[in-house]
Amino acid sequence: MREIHRKIVSALIWSKDWKLLMGKKDPLGGGVYTDCWHIPWGWIDDWESMIDGLIREIEEEIWLDISNITTKELPGSGQGSSEKIMKDTWEKLLCHMEFNRFEIQLDQNHDKIELHLNDDLVEIKRFTKEELKDVNQVPGGKEFMQEIGYISI
Repeated sequence: MREIHRKIVSALIWSKDWKLLMGKKDPLGGGVYTDCWHIPWGWIDDWESMIDGLIREIEEEIWLDISNITTKELPGSGQGSSEKIMKDTWEKLLCHMEFNRFEIQLDQNHDKIELHLNDDLVEIKRFTKEELKDVNQVPGGKEFMQEIGYISI
């Protein structure tokens, strides 16, 4: 099986009323971790900075423009591997990922933020910090939330 390496950017996007946006990927779209909730993420292109890649990925996934919003890079980066099916060729491969996480605080309550599913997300939901410990997250998701102090396991 062919292996690829990707640098991933992701964002904890909090509404003013402290609801965290999470999504699920399309299992037929070739994504990884399709049965788990996750924060919006995607890999950056070789020529992009992490911030430029993050802005592009958030706009592609949920049509949210974060280009004028302050982003805070969170400490540490995670690593993971998963089988992936490429959308264009349907080739099955092993994807090794380096996760770089950011945090964004929006100035509107969750019910006032207009989002549109695009790209490969098929479902989005917002969770309170208290709900995060019970959410089926991507591998390492709960541990990361614990590491940054948002949940205790």
